[in-house]
Amino acid sequence: MRTHTVIGSPYDPLTLVADGEGLCGLYMVQQRHRPAEETFGHPDPGAPVFVETERQLKEYFAGQRTDFDLPLSFGGTEFQRMVWEGLCAIPYGETVSYGRLADRLGRPTASRAVGLANGKNPIGIIVPCHRVVGSTGDLTGYGGGIERKRQLLDFERAGVTLF
Repeated sequence: MRTHTVIGSPYDPLTLVADGEGLCGLYMVQQRHRPAEETFGHPDPGAPVFVETERQLKEYFAGQRTDFDLPLSFGGTEFQRMVWEGLCAIPYGETVSYGRLADRLGRPTASRAVGLANGKNPIGIIVPCHRVVGSTGDLTGYGGGIERKRQLLDFERAGVTLF
């Protein structure tokens, strides 16, 4: 059974979705590939996974946290899950190209497929799809918008607080 809540952030409200005790979604306003609201389940702002997720996000935005320790519940295909888990290995403040990520996953010719899976990441920020860039270092597509991607990367590189 899915539940959800909405929390504040420096990037407008974030919708958190849980499937049981695991976080299965973090969606920004006007995010590409955002599921329909009716799929989020009933509101449950006091659910432990939401309380802990909000706490860790506040620490992240305050510059006090560089990685997350949350129970995640990935849907998607086996390949998508492999990509999303690979995203979690990209260090805070660093970027990697789609091709390099494909290499790391043992799929050197799959950079486009990696890009598609990256774009459908259901747990933005926590699963850091914003850390993936084009082969020349250019900022390319981001479900939350290129400007948000730039802001997140600048924030992580500069270590300034957002909250």
